[in-house]
Amino acid sequence: MTARLRVAVLFGGRSGEHAVSLVSAASVAAGLRPSHDVLCVLIDKAGRWLLQEGGEPRPSGGEPVFLAPVPGDGGRLRRFADAHELAHPDVFFPVLHGPYGEDGTVQGLFELAAVPYVGAGVAASAVSMDKAMMKALFARAGLPQVEHRVLVRRDGRSEARCLEELGLPVFVKPANLGSSVAVAKVKSEAELGPALDVAFAYDRKVIVEKGVPAREIEVAILGNEAPEASVPGEIRPDREFYDYDSKYSPESRTELVIPAPLDPGPTEEARRLGVAAFQAVDAAGFARVDFFLDKETGRFLVNEINTIPGFTSISMYPKLWEASGLAYPELLARLVLLGRERHAARARLRTDYGS
Repeated sequence: MTARLRVAVLFGGRSGEHAVSLVSAASVAAGLRPSHDVLCVLIDKAGRWLLQEGGEPRPSGGEPVFLAPVPGDGGRLRRFADAHELAHPDVFFPVLHGPYGEDGTVQGLFELAAVPYVGAGVAASAVSMDKAMMKALFARAGLPQVEHRVLVRRDGRSEARCLEELGLPVFVKPANLGSSVAVAKVKSEAELGPALDVAFAYDRKVIVEKGVPAREIEVAILGNEAPEASVPGEIRPDREFYDYDSKYSPESRTELVIPAPLDPGPTEEARRLGVAAFQAVDAAGFARVDFFLDKETGRFLVNEINTIPGFTSISMYPKLWEASGLAYPELLARLVLLGRERHAARARLRTDYGS
């Protein structure tokens, strides 16, 4: 009989997406429990790691622990007070959205500790979190995108030039945040300043994107060296655009249409572009790629890639794979396996140089 793997689910985090992470983690832990031993590790808003009893994530409480950034400790979770070993996970599963979790920081700790973990590595996580860098890599790979500008400070001249070059409407968003936090649709020149103030409160870089009349299409990607794309799905927001409340409010009437009503040609094009975006940032494990399908030209425009997408039971990523024939528990087991496979491949690389 194969031993059950111990999976440490990390959730919470210091970003503005802390609450979203709690919901995702509850679903992930529930999906893993039938075939894995689940360890729940809450990262609170102060950045403390708290090991919780039982296999169900909670929004607070737990024993303060740490992961030593040295390979020789084997990835043990040790009590913060006296370094006593409390748990020894086989693999770490970060369910952390936004900065300090999805941006390569936690992944860097995993690499220093030489432990298996689910999802993209340091570089792919960092560039995918930073929309300015992500878009630069997409452009280098020749992927079609919405026209955009990057601002690094409030500058009236640059802001006026953005509107002159992009026209109205535009979308304003922090470069390093997800879940539509602090995203605004700007329809007049007077609205630009307040939208930028909100976005700059969350990040030092802000993206200003040209607004296009479009359908919102998404695909889920799974794999390491040979990634595969799910069937596409379509988001039909219950308001002007797919904002935070449209995604997460209990009152939301947003529709997730799976599979998306697309002809075979566009369906395959979305899947092809999804894999190409995944490879452009050198992602691993899993990601969700979001597109705009321009209503006027019929052309797909790559919007962004999310290396730790929402993972609630009603989130687009697992639902897309369910519609593609991979049930939620099997999807989670596959992600754990992919993380361990990637770790084993990296462990075979040489770290010395000499005869």
